[in-house]
Amino acid sequence: MRFGAGIWLFGQFVDRYATDAYGPPVSTVEAIEAAGRVGDVEVLDINYPFTEGVTVDEVRDALAANGISAWCITPHIYTRDFQAGAFTNPDPRVRAQALALCEEAVQVAKQLGAPTVKLWPGQDGFDLPMQVDYREVWRLALEGVSTVAAMDDDVRVAIEYKTKEPRMHMSWSTAARTLVGITQMGREDIGIVMDLGHSLFAKEAPADALHLVNDHGRLFTVEVNDNWREWDDDQPVGSIHLIETLEFFLALRQIEWDQPILLDQFPFREDPVEAARSSINTMKAIDAAIDRIDMAQLADIHERQDPLAAHRLVTELLLGQAPVA
Repeated sequence: MRFGAGIWLFGQFVDRYATDAYGPPVSTVEAIEAAGRVGDVEVLDINYPFTEGVTVDEVRDALAANGISAWCITPHIYTRDFQAGAFTNPDPRVRAQALALCEEAVQVAKQLGAPTVKLWPGQDGFDLPMQVDYREVWRLALEGVSTVAAMDDDVRVAIEYKTKEPRMHMSWSTAARTLVGITQMGREDIGIVMDLGHSLFAKEAPADALHLVNDHGRLFTVEVNDNWREWDDDQPVGSIHLIETLEFFLALRQIEWDQPILLDQFPFREDPVEAARSSINTMKAIDAAIDRIDMAQLADIHERQDPLAAHRLVTELLLGQAPVA
């Protein structure tokens, strides 16, 4: 298995209560150095712009010093400047500002050797009924993403879907809706970030969504975490939905995924390096558990679609042989 992380895992965390943050400010370079201390992180998804004063050359040097590569560059198109939307903003000047920022991110991706610009338009969408012309908002969402994809043939675009937060209804909300949009755009260089937590949050079966995205040839990158399904909690891998997480990793094996699996965690109250190590250890344990599955038995269960047999298989796998009454 290969591992990576979103650089935000090693950054400063703020919520609407602890507005003074849960820790001191962390520069982009300091976050890269923290990722290097994990030991298993080989790639990073890096936010752009970097923290104040940090240059592309400094980021490149920090990555090299820690044996890490840039996997994605994610532009900040969800901050206060874009509170009324980035690509779907009613003001064409703000839409142009979002595209200009994305163009900078594309150039940074090329400079750092990252194959992908990741788009998470968290402010695109709507909040209340009757607020928007749904057709126009969707048109603008498609136009924005396709414009970024056309900026450079060497840099592809991956959309990270999510149902809500910060927008109450985000434009790119589910795997299926995102696939529909990609089909409408008609470009081969636009794909999907399959985020396990976002899939749980969307009330999807994550393994099912993963196969759907992969079957359409649109699986560009994978992120993992866990949540309580009511919010994007970004908790350690397998900490809540262990069985569905195991099934998700089984699906990754079934599709022969050999690219890095990135952590998308927000350790508000924990040490970030230890939080990353904990999730990586869990992923390794899940992988070892999958090795113990009798695949012929699993195939038989699938052929018969037997729920109780599936339950027994996973119970014995995770908890051991049940005692005989």
